[in-house]
Amino acid sequence: MSNVVCLVSGGLDSATVLGLMLAEGHYVFPRTFNYGQLHKRELESAQQVVWYYQRMFPAQLATLEVVELLFLKKLGGSALTDPTLAVPLQRTDGEMSKKIPITYVPGRNTILLSVALSIAEVKDADGVAIGVNALDYSGYADCRPEYIDAMNGVAKLSSKRAVEGRPITILAPLLHMTKRDIILKGTEIGVPYELTWSCYQGGGKPCGKCDSCILRARGFEEAGLKDPSLSS
Repeated sequence: MSNVVCLVSGGLDSATVLGLMLAEGHYVFPRTFNYGQLHKRELESAQQVVWYYQRMFPAQLATLEVVELLFLKKLGGSALTDPTLAVPLQRTDGEMSKKIPITYVPGRNTILLSVALSIAEVKDADGVAIGVNALDYSGYADCRPEYIDAMNGVAKLSSKRAVEGRPITILAPLLHMTKRDIILKGTEIGVPYELTWSCYQGGGKPCGKCDSCILRARGFEEAGLKDPSLSS
């Protein structure tokens, strides 16, 4: 068993990664981030997912901690943090693959991974796990394989552990998986998808029209499964 820091957003992908890390026998330090997102539903879901897994894997999972990164809200530039910017709705596959939407938060994954690498050094963790996906996603630059490769290079150059011969590895097990395959794998290992939240907008139920909702719905449809989060 090795120690792993896992980024938990409350969404489908990060819940799957957390489940995979636990199923592989790692001891996990879960972290979620408050970067000034306009709704806190995903933070609530992150806590619910971690509580679920703590009951299932009590000896392998630390308490969820929230890292405050509110300067990202002050920087602006994203519909996820700025109420004056509208979340794009009903985008086509072509639009998702060619144009990065205003829901992109500038520098977010780089900042999150940098913080996670710091935590990993303090916790003597061998890896940082993140749920990025380069196939069924909204076109974000920081979800591509070359980005993860570059950040792994940074991790090897920037840490005391790496200089001492024990580099921290950024783990992205979903990187080359379709949303369908992610859901099938997660269902196999018992990921509580009913507790997750993927919608870019808050409210009592998902909007069904933003990129994240569209990709999630399509993933469940292609997997031949019903989304358990919509059954209540």
